[in-house]
Amino acid sequence: MMTQDKFMTANQLSLSDSYIDQNWGWPVQKKEVSFDSREIKKRLSNLENPCYIVKGNGILGISTTKTDMYKVETLETRAYAPAFQPEQLGDPGFKTTYGTKYCYYAGAMANGIASEEMVIALGKAGFLASFGAGGLVPERIEVAIQRIQQALPNGPYCFNLIHSPAEPALERGSVDLYLKYGVRCVEAAAFIALTPNVVRYRVAGLSLNADNEIEIKNRVIAKISRREVAAKFMEPPPEKIVQQLLADGLITEQQARLATKVPMADDITAEADSGGHTDNRPLVSLLPSIIALRDEIQAKNQYPQPVRVGAGGGIGTPEAALATFAMGAAYVVTGTVNQGCVEAGACEHTKKLLAQADMADVAMAPASDMFEMGVKLQVLRRGSFFPMRAQKLYDLYNTCNSIEEIPADVREKLEKQVFRKNLDTIWKETKTFFEGRDPSQIVNADKDPKRKMALIFRWYLGLASRWSNIGEKGREMDYQIWCGPCIGAFNAWVKNSYLEDVENRRVVDVAGHILRGAAFLYRIQMLRNQGVIVPPKLGRYVPERGWCSIPTQNL
Repeated sequence: MMTQDKFMTANQLSLSDSYIDQNWGWPVQKKEVSFDSREIKKRLSNLENPCYIVKGNGILGISTTKTDMYKVETLETRAYAPAFQPEQLGDPGFKTTYGTKYCYYAGAMANGIASEEMVIALGKAGFLASFGAGGLVPERIEVAIQRIQQALPNGPYCFNLIHSPAEPALERGSVDLYLKYGVRCVEAAAFIALTPNVVRYRVAGLSLNADNEIEIKNRVIAKISRREVAAKFMEPPPEKIVQQLLADGLITEQQARLATKVPMADDITAEADSGGHTDNRPLVSLLPSIIALRDEIQAKNQYPQPVRVGAGGGIGTPEAALATFAMGAAYVVTGTVNQGCVEAGACEHTKKLLAQADMADVAMAPASDMFEMGVKLQVLRRGSFFPMRAQKLYDLYNTCNSIEEIPADVREKLEKQVFRKNLDTIWKETKTFFEGRDPSQIVNADKDPKRKMALIFRWYLGLASRWSNIGEKGREMDYQIWCGPCIGAFNAWVKNSYLEDVENRRVVDVAGHILRGAAFLYRIQMLRNQGVIVPPKLGRYVPERGWCSIPTQNL
């Protein structure tokens, strides 16, 4: 059985004049070894060089080089960890497909919270990021496409395609724009079933290259939390939808034939306990299950390129990222931690609340876009009455069939505390809003009093997130801030570091430190697996200025 060796504390460290005869390991020259705790930490953190842990005079030291066997004054190694870079984490195929340097992407946060600035900053540093197009009208998305494509003409970048059952025109309009401008990667989110819109995007990008091989131009990353939905994206597009698209002249006959041979998505993001739309799935249960499902479908369909499976939801620290990679994830996805960054499309008040949050400061609340379906999303409850007020609206929706059925005293409280306007005025504003966005919503509401009530309630739910983004004065207690519990772990990790200050939280720094920390911890775990006890002081990754050597580059 291998004995466990320990690094000594600072006052016990000293160079030894005697040599320990070991029967394994590479010889290391004595002059190349350091027993100083600060130098040990420095060399452990130098991921570009390997680490050789040696023992002399009963204590452990470190070297980054080995010597040839013929050298004389040597100490034998007790453990070894190779050089290991952040870009070595994950599946290389992900980087090849999307033209990135890292197996990491920043997921979309709707209403432009995942902003153009965020996508561009990460793209220039070799990371993929998804613009938060959900909830935005086509005109706003078009502006974002033009700006991002100008800054990143060769990528990498991605745009969100969110399922919008209450407003199908928005989903269709997004696909129209993505095809018009040649957006080659979308993150499909919140889908319960496949729609003609997402199928059209995928199939319209199929062709044969000069070698008569299928070329997939339109990449799809499907963000899911259920096996049955994941299976739909792992299989070829449904024949019924494909044939309807063909009949409508939206795809060619060749594309319809090729669609039977490719999966709906290139990548599946297993979304665990995240901010926003979430099923609160534990990552350690969800990810292995989705990977196993992928393996089953791949064995049946034998795709030339198997669907990759990555994961997001709960990833806000190096430990979480490393654990996700260790479970087999091809890539990792972050979200909540990016919302508190400088580039995020959220106001300063929101970012400060996020920086103060703990893991328990979250709650589930009704979602605006799927209100009638009872779908909920995860939000920050610290410093906001939104979760409680939104739930009250949903309870009223379930118990009343129209605005007129709401008890007078309850309506008075709603108008005074929540809406701060007469509900008749709210309805007028709602009609004006949808006349420019999706007029069919008003037509349907005029026929159905309960539908009208839902749209009025959605006025508050929808604006609450906008208020958080723009920093609406006087509405701070109504801010809807999408947030997962990982924000608490992130805040605890960066406490007493330069990233504790909101003004220093930049998305490239956060991404770089999460990945570099994961690579650092991977090497520490390798040493532990060889019997070396690494104390917390030496084995913890602390984000410091200059440690994150992620270069900004034009890809």
